[in-house]
Amino acid sequence: MKKDISLFERPEKLGGYETGPYLEACGHLSWYDFVTAMPSLVFVVTGWKSNGKENACLQSWSSFAGSGADNFICILGKVNPGGHMYQSLKETKACVLNFPSNDIYDRCIKTIGNNQFETDEITASGLTAENAATVNAPRIKECFLNIECEFLWEHALFEGSQEVAVALKAVSICMDSERYDQSKLGRYGKSGFLFCVDQPTHPETGEITPFGPGVLAQGVPVPWMTK
Repeated sequence: MKKDISLFERPEKLGGYETGPYLEACGHLSWYDFVTAMPSLVFVVTGWKSNGKENACLQSWSSFAGSGADNFICILGKVNPGGHMYQSLKETKACVLNFPSNDIYDRCIKTIGNNQFETDEITASGLTAENAATVNAPRIKECFLNIECEFLWEHALFEGSQEVAVALKAVSICMDSERYDQSKLGRYGKSGFLFCVDQPTHPETGEITPFGPGVLAQGVPVPWMTK
């Protein structure tokens, strides 16, 4: 049975914590983030800080769309204008999107704690920085897919929003050749793309089901018949 779920009527606690402070501590999220628990690709945005140090920001809440043969666009859906990533993008107009598999995800998480301005954030987290092929930004060697991007535009999510959406255009892609063939390592499954899942939450009780990074499992093929 489907039920309507209000944006404003929510449990006093989520997972045992006061709801308001918990949402704020989780990255200024909405109650609906937890109700829907929609997956979103996980990647690390890298660039150069103004002091020449590496910047690395673990990112999700984003989407990708091709538009014509020559345009592949990434929309970073939630960017903090006060962070190093935003400052780097505005200064260099470039970045790299680095996609990790599960075996290096723990090191990617460490970029959150190694985010001081004077820190080489990639190196300090146990990862390897290498030069991008076409843009002024470092990329992460251990990541199986690197998308080099140029800055296009930014826009506030809504009037008074604390975050902005940022559009990037892919100008070059580097991929591990073992990922070309799904019968080898491939792009999907336990060794492929990772997805962030905001912890699935019971909308009436506030009970949270712990859920690690998601992976993509193949479903049953459905014939593409529109009539």
